[in-house]
Amino acid sequence: MKPIRCIIVDDEPLAIDIIAEYINRIEILQLVATCNTAVEALQVMNNTGVDLVFLDIQMPGLTGLQMLKSMNERPEVIFTTAYSEYALEGFELEALDYLIKPISFERFIKSINRYSKLYSQKEIPQQQSQNTFSDSFMFVKSDKMMVKVMLNEITHIESVRNYVSIFLTNGEEVRTMNTISNIEEKLPETHFIRVHRSFIIAIDKIASYNSGSLNINGENIPIGRNYKDLVKNMLDRNSIG
Repeated sequence: MKPIRCIIVDDEPLAIDIIAEYINRIEILQLVATCNTAVEALQVMNNTGVDLVFLDIQMPGLTGLQMLKSMNERPEVIFTTAYSEYALEGFELEALDYLIKPISFERFIKSINRYSKLYSQKEIPQQQSQNTFSDSFMFVKSDKMMVKVMLNEITHIESVRNYVSIFLTNGEEVRTMNTISNIEEKLPETHFIRVHRSFIIAIDKIASYNSGSLNINGENIPIGRNYKDLVKNMLDRNSIG
């Protein structure tokens, strides 16, 4: 099968590293270049065949949106940005997808499958991301730093006022100014479940439970009224007696 030739355009080295790592996990994807500016990317595309561009928006000089508008012929584009307010304009420019940082591997695969459907290529099975769960991670902004969080080390996540706390198996807590719904979107549904408007839990970290709460790492997590049926179905699938 012909490889999908990709480039990454982003002025943040850490963001490039994350997308490059995701690309390397998927056999059909081939990373041909990484660029720190839109001008550099345009030069690469003039000299190299490119099928798919992972494009940041806020970059010095020419922005990702300006770059896309300047191109008469262009490959498929997936925006990768920290700014949700440009999503409408991105889709008006016929971008294939619009990913909000931090980007999970699960969400990345969904974008690649959009490309696969468009060009009738074999889709990437979601099982691929499950098999690599022990290596999966996300970066969250905490105290002006982007902190790496391994997904298999998360016990539960709690929303408190205007920030979110991510609790880890080693007892550490990572706080980030974010919403729990945004964090939930980055997590694989096979391993995490929302049990309350203020709580997400790692399914494999449940030690015990009853009809109103779950015990994780010695802490009782309440089950919200609106989530009871969803949680019950999940627990029933993994219970005997």
